[in-house]
Amino acid sequence: MSQVIATSIPLDNDHPARRLRRLAAAVRVHFTWWGVRRALTAQQKEEIGVACAADSRLLTAGKKLVDVRHEAFRRLTSLRTRIGQYWRSVTLPYVEPGIRLIQQSGIDAFVHQMEGFREELTEAEGDLNAVYDQVKADARDRLGRLFNPADYPPEIRGLFAVDFDFPSVEPPNYLLQLNPEIYAEEQARVARRFEEAVQLAEQAFIGELAKLVSHLTERLTAGPDTEKKVFRDSAIANLTEYFARFRDLNVCSNAQLDQLVEQAQQIVRGIAPQELRDNAGLRQHVATQLTAVQATLDGMLVDQPRRRIIRAHPVDNGGNHANGD
Repeated sequence: MSQVIATSIPLDNDHPARRLRRLAAAVRVHFTWWGVRRALTAQQKEEIGVACAADSRLLTAGKKLVDVRHEAFRRLTSLRTRIGQYWRSVTLPYVEPGIRLIQQSGIDAFVHQMEGFREELTEAEGDLNAVYDQVKADARDRLGRLFNPADYPPEIRGLFAVDFDFPSVEPPNYLLQLNPEIYAEEQARVARRFEEAVQLAEQAFIGELAKLVSHLTERLTAGPDTEKKVFRDSAIANLTEYFARFRDLNVCSNAQLDQLVEQAQQIVRGIAPQELRDNAGLRQHVATQLTAVQATLDGMLVDQPRRRIIRAHPVDNGGNHANGD
């Protein structure tokens, strides 16, 4: 499960956007990642075209340099996923791609955790390097004539890494001296961005709660012929984790959302997963109550422009460097 920094944004009389701007910092996570995909050469596509009786000019083809399902490589990709999940779990969305907002009081814990991840990544890279000859020999066998030794570095070192920084999203102070009017315009622009960040945070929390409640309700509702569905402990555990993260990161901007989170928490409070498996009446009671919460959440979801909701996740961009979001 994602680790949550146990700090809370304190309540005050500030507008939520002003409070968020004062108490949060911007943070980015960057990945350096060996790109293991290569496009086939024109000659190779020509050969494939001949074999398939196809015009090579209309073909798009590529190859993987290594088997990414190898245990050593999968450990690296799994670690990258964990890092991205952790980063998102302790931060709020921001309007600039690749940047999220973290509580200033949680920065020390974040840095400590990221340094631990960095050590794990270095160790996992060393494990891949230890079996690199074996992995490359397997690729030679699998790729046949498409294998090209020039595609492979001499060793796996410095090809996988994670870094992070805390970029400023505020207008620079020197601008105040150079041009106060432009400085004021920049201040207003940043203020609008934090207003939007508050909206993004609201929608992210609403969307996540709606998804968790919908999943749990569906699992608790009997299928055809009153067939009981498979119910996993994680359906409750994920909700419990959400409640903790909401408490720690909530910007206190939406009283209705606050009430719905509290309502959902009361519905499942003190209920063990096994009780829901064993007690049909309890399952029906919880499902009915959660359905009411779900209906309200659905009405709160806003169909905002896609760019405002979705950011690029940590991905392999086919080269040596990939940014995480």
